[in-house]
Amino acid sequence: MEQSNQPYPAQQPTAPIMTVGNWIVTYILMAIPIVGIIMLIVWAASNTENPNRKNWAIAMLIMWAISIVLMIILWSAIAVALSSVIDSLR
Repeated sequence: MEQSNQPYPAQQPTAPIMTVGNWIVTYILMAIPIVGIIMLIVWAASNTENPNRKNWAIAMLIMWAISIVLMIILWSAIAVALSSVIDSLR
């Protein structure tokens, strides 16, 4: 393994820090019903977006997908339980 003559390892470029104002604007946009979903998709798919916001948007989309699947399972279980209760009352 080659050793460099530099005293410190090469620094990788870092993403610009998102300020509190940037996060407030992000959350305000997320609170608007249709705009929030569209912005999540745009931020997650963009190559020029801040990597912090991009990773956050991807994580939010994954969490939403998991939530939707769990809600479908929950409502299906409730529907089956209610239909069996209604059938037993007849």
